[in-house]
Amino acid sequence: MIVLFNKPFNVLSQFTDKEKQFNTRENLSDYINIPNIYPAGRLDKDSEGLLILTDEGLLQSKISDPKYKVAKTYWVQIEGKISKANLEKLRQGVHLKDGITLKAQARRIIPQGLWPRTPPIRERKKIPVEWLEIIIMEGRNRQVRRMTASVGHPTLRLIRVQIGSWKLDNLESGCIAII
Repeated sequence: MIVLFNKPFNVLSQFTDKEKQFNTRENLSDYINIPNIYPAGRLDKDSEGLLILTDEGLLQSKISDPKYKVAKTYWVQIEGKISKANLEKLRQGVHLKDGITLKAQARRIIPQGLWPRTPPIRERKKIPVEWLEIIIMEGRNRQVRRMTASVGHPTLRLIRVQIGSWKLDNLESGCIAII
């Protein structure tokens, strides 16, 4: 079984939360009531979008293990307008504390079909924002956020829209699709 989930902002990519009694954050069990499925990879609580869950261990490994180099596509709202030179740096690989990233695909986009985020992104009248599509073949911790920050553009909103051939398409935030 394969379940596609459009993970909302501030939801943990796990079914339990030992600290839940002390805060208001949600986890997967607040949205999904299907036994014996597990996330194939993670999205941090500040990120949104496609999370794949499955009961197939081999598939889970192929999606989440970096050695299989499954492409992951993100829409990234950044602070400021990115230069051609910095966009090229993202494409060629950037230096992070844990090493140089692999080459990525990166381009400017105007995202279609976005849902509002709760809470909304802060708006600053004097600082413009821009959207990028970034496709990576690895999955380091908070990698896309660190990549954009390394070229001087903090990430304001991060949405994963595709993993391999699985796409978010029009799946609403907080909803699942069973394949």
